[in-house]
Formats: sequence, structure tokens, C-alpha cells
Amino acid sequence: MATVSKGAEDKMLNGTVTEGNSSETKQLLSKVQALSNPTELPHKFLDPVTGEPKEYTNLLTQHREESAETIENAFRIILRSIGEDPNREGLIKTPARATKALMYFTKGYEENIQDVLNNAIFNEEHDEMIIVKDIEMFSMCEHHLVPFIGKVSIGYLPNQRVLGLSKLARIVEIYSRRLQVQERLTKQIATAITEAISPAGVAVIIEASHMCMAMRGVQKSASVTVTSTMLGVFRDDPKTREEFLQLSQNR
Repeated sequence: MATVSKGAEDKMLNGTVTEGNSSETKQLLSKVQALSNPTELPHKFLDPVTGEPKEYTNLLTQHREESAETIENAFRIILRSIGEDPNREGLIKTPARATKALMYFTKGYEENIQDVLNNAIFNEEHDEMIIVKDIEMFSMCEHHLVPFIGKVSIGYLPNQRVLGLSKLARIVEIYSRRLQVQERLTKQIATAITEAISPAGVAVIIEASHMCMAMRGVQKSASVTVTSTMLGVFRDDPKTREEFLQLSQNR
């Protein structure tokens, strides 16, 4: 895999990219600029059968794979910027490892709900509450690019259709493996379930610890952030909401 030379890195760091700079620096800058404009990448296409828009995950996957070299070079620049030598023994493979880790942490961009839920929606007469609680969740704060970790509890009231239980965890995985804020993540999970099976209601609670509060800033390592989204009957009926809250909090 190609890397950027020390001279090219310095020129990027010092903002001295000119017509006379090396071609490798210009090439890396071009890739970075392309990555910063995701609107150029088509994300959806019309399904030829249903006519409905679907996420173009195969193009996105190809785009991310092609971006790995750019990300690896960027990590080398970061290491040098903080005063490290990316060529010393302990760091030679760090840019490649960090790139692989980042791609895994954000693999949710390559996945879509339609593919995950395929053949896992069932017609059932069950009309009582379904709850899956304490689903482990790992995500990345989009403000500081550090983790937040916690558990998700999901409840829904079916309306003739139910989801395979493991698919609730898969939905959590899709949206958590992206750059996120906890508030949006909570709502995305609830909205995805609503759009998939049109239940009478959906409730989602996330409890998470944020490393951006524990490792930096106020450094409150014991704090826990709780967010919730209540849709349908869970929002409109206090008794249904209370039943979910009671059942989901029982340990």
C-alpha cells in the first residue's frame, strides 16, 4: 500500500501545497477533498421491482475500500503531528491497524435495513408487548471520535407482524456502527422498526457511558446518559409506557 513521504506530510501540515509540490501530496489532497463531499457518492437507487428507493451499499462499500489507503496515510500524518515517529518499531503497523479498526467501527454505513430484515418479518396474531432489553451497544461520538458504550432496550406492540428477535439487535448494530450522537441513535432505531413492520407503537431506551466525558473535559467517569424515544401507543398511552418502563428496568 502506498504511503505519503515525510516531505509530503510536512507540506500538508504547514499548508504549503503549491503548484511546485509533489504529485503524491496533490493526489492525497484530492482524495481527502473527495471524501469530504459524500454527496458525490450515490447512496440510493430505485428498486426495479418495487420502484422504491434503496441504499446503494455496494457502491458505498467500494468507496470505503478505496478510501482505506487515504485513511492510512492520514493516520501517519496524525502520528507525526503529535510528535511521534510513525516509522519506529511500535508504530510501523499502527496506521494500517487503526484504519482497519475505524472501518469496522463504522461498518454500519455499508449495511441497510432491507437486507438485514430480509425473510425475518412474520405474520402473527400476537398483540402483546415484545421487549428485548440490555442489547450491548458500541458506538463512536461524532464530536470527538471516541467511543460511547451502553445497552439498548427495545419494546414494541405488534400489529399483525413481528420481527425475528435477533433482528432487533442487528438494527442496533447497523445504526450504532456509525458516527453518532446518542439522541439520534435512539430515534433511528425506533423509526427503523416502525417503518419495517408498522407496529402499534415502539419504545427505545439507551443507557450509555461516554468516553468524551470520562477521558477528557469534565472527566466524570461514573456518569450515565439515558435517552428514550416513544412512538405510537407508547407515547399516547401512559399505562403502556409505564408497563414498558417497568419491564425494561427489571433486572
